[in-house]
Amino acid sequence: MKALNHVHLNGLRAVEAVARLGSLQAAADELGVSIGAISQQVIKTEKQLGRTLFERTSRGMVPAETATDILARLSDGFRHLSASVALARRNDDSMLTISVAPVFAARWLVHRISDFSEAFPEISLRIDANDRLTDAAQTDVDLRIRVGRGHWSGFKAELILQQRVVPVCTPAMAASLRRPADILDLPKVIDGRAMFAWDVWLSAVGLAGAEIKARHSFSEASLCLDAAIAGQGVMLAWQTLASHQLQYGQLVAPFGPAVKTGFGHYFVTAENARRSNKVEKFKRWLRQEIEADMERLAKAAPVFA
Repeated sequence: MKALNHVHLNGLRAVEAVARLGSLQAAADELGVSIGAISQQVIKTEKQLGRTLFERTSRGMVPAETATDILARLSDGFRHLSASVALARRNDDSMLTISVAPVFAARWLVHRISDFSEAFPEISLRIDANDRLTDAAQTDVDLRIRVGRGHWSGFKAELILQQRVVPVCTPAMAASLRRPADILDLPKVIDGRAMFAWDVWLSAVGLAGAEIKARHSFSEASLCLDAAIAGQGVMLAWQTLASHQLQYGQLVAPFGPAVKTGFGHYFVTAENARRSNKVEKFKRWLRQEIEADMERLAKAAPVFA
């Protein structure tokens, strides 16, 4: 530990951030200081260590070949420090922090939080609505809910629900439809960030390669759903996104089948996460809620049966 007396911790933080993020600007943004301050800290740290850590090139700061092992160990060290701080801050076992993709949080989970509170009044939820997978050692998140194929490096995943998609539109728009091919004549509301394309469903009804007429395109699925509710067009929606609207008649699914996309909703936790009672309680509760909701959805929209 005495070796640390010869170098400032802030300088090591700057060096680690630049090496991990790849630029002075990104490091400055993360640490909340100016680019100049980061640059000076890196220079000062190199002098204190007596060696060059970065090559200054036209592409920016590039880790020196001779410093690769040093920077890797430094990054590991700060991950352990971050994990220790996060563990020290977890002094209230009644708080459960969940990171959830915004669209799932807004369209499904938020309507059911009160039910969870009634079942487990001793647990308070903190919802972090984002779809990033931050390094598990650098966050106090207890559990994540993500959509994907179930493989995330550094994390373990448990399938909650396989994603299935089907066209949805207003009852008025569906009134003129007689067969699946009729949907091609209607404008489409497109989710520009969707992990799947319309051909997933069109192929299942024998219309592979058919031309899609897009009226509007959004970068957020929740906005697409609002546009469909407003009668702007037909949307290819998955079950948890449109469940409420289908059950209450705002939208209908005129034709099946509900097609699997290869993606699913997953519980995602750190590979080395310790078993937590509050996490297990939430997981059991959510699985039961999803199962009950899918049963109600199948009655309202038989294509999901």
